[in-house]
Amino acid sequence: MKKKIFIIIVSISLIISTFFLLQNLLVPKYISEVPEGSLIAEYYNEEKYDHNVIFIGDCEVYENFSPITLWQNFGIKSYIRGSAQQLIWQSYYLMEETLQYEKPDVIVFNVLSLKYDEPQSEAYNRLNLDGMKWSKSKWNAIQASMTEEESIIDYIFPLLRYHQRWSELTSEDFDYMFKTKPQLSHNGFLMRVDELGVNTVPEAQPLADYQFSENCYKYLDKMVELCQDNGVQLVLIKAPSLYPAWYDQWDKQMVDYAKKNHIDYINFLDYIEEIGLDFQHDTYDAGLHLNLSGAEKLSNYFGDYLQSKYHIKDSRQDKNVAIRWNQKIKFYNDMKKDQYLELKKYGYLKSYGAKKK
Repeated sequence: MKKKIFIIIVSISLIISTFFLLQNLLVPKYISEVPEGSLIAEYYNEEKYDHNVIFIGDCEVYENFSPITLWQNFGIKSYIRGSAQQLIWQSYYLMEETLQYEKPDVIVFNVLSLKYDEPQSEAYNRLNLDGMKWSKSKWNAIQASMTEEESIIDYIFPLLRYHQRWSELTSEDFDYMFKTKPQLSHNGFLMRVDELGVNTVPEAQPLADYQFSENCYKYLDKMVELCQDNGVQLVLIKAPSLYPAWYDQWDKQMVDYAKKNHIDYINFLDYIEEIGLDFQHDTYDAGLHLNLSGAEKLSNYFGDYLQSKYHIKDSRQDKNVAIRWNQKIKFYNDMKKDQYLELKKYGYLKSYGAKKK
């Protein structure tokens, strides 16, 4: 009898071990390919959760703002909790989760995602949700985000979703089965130094209805309430990306909403000249996102606003904090150098220049 029990225990242990071994192998690593998939998880690697400013939103935050610039020029400690096509309910639950770790002075939310009023695709859901640690916030974010074809069990056990990924495996999947992945971002900012200027901007197509949905406003209201309950200033922004289109009707809704709720809303498209953006040189994809030079210009402009409006403390004289950020600056400058060298060698970036931190 004891022998049978022992055999059963060993068999179950082997099955469970094999399951998690295969899961570690087959789950995408998001390093050279689709590095955006690593952004959410990198937040948990922070040594201290003491940021003054947290950015929440889609690619219009993680490609357009440089926390290193905000630190170097203003002493502002910031982090970007951004991810690709981050929908407003995902942003809300990320905000909710972040406030369990820290209480920043300001949370900045980019409003482009209000154009979506329902779940969009499993692929983008995965980029947003897989990296979150398990919590009530993650559970609720998954429930709000799943398409009709998705199942919660696939999020609990990712192997069930990725079990057919054998043909896509690369050396990185084996290298990082158990090893910590390299740091890819700079406090959530994905660096690109290459340039591709604007030739033409796609013409904005008229819409049948410009009104943002009740569902989107429900989550925007929840953001306002959450920030008020935690003593955090909420700032709404629209990044200065030239497309996709940001309609005047959408902008007016945000102006009215901000006024009604006594919060700030900044449409950076209205301040391109003051920021100093040159879309022949400050974008790497013809105006959809900013490159490094553009992100640094926008961060300088916004940093001055944040410090003058919200009187955020300049922490550069705090030696302990400065030591930590000096390490971040070195990583930032090293990656910048690597990307410029790669650009010079190949004429384009073969990768995002990610190096181990």
